[in-house]
Amino acid sequence: MSFGRPGFTDAFKPSPPARGSFPLDHDGECKSAMIAYMKCMKENANDNGKCRLQSKKYLECRMDK
Repeated sequence: MSFGRPGFTDAFKPSPPARGSFPLDHDGECKSAMIAYMKCMKENANDNGKCRLQSKKYLECRMDK
């Protein structure tokens, strides 16, 4: 009997995402977009609603690289 968790968890093994599905930006290709986003977040008390444009540009850069 197990308390607080399902009994089938012993057989369940989580798998990591596919390698390279969202690689790190080692070359800094999107650094300027990231800095603009972080600056916006700092200026707006971490209200991401006011920084949607910067967030979109950063994520587009990451998706394109």
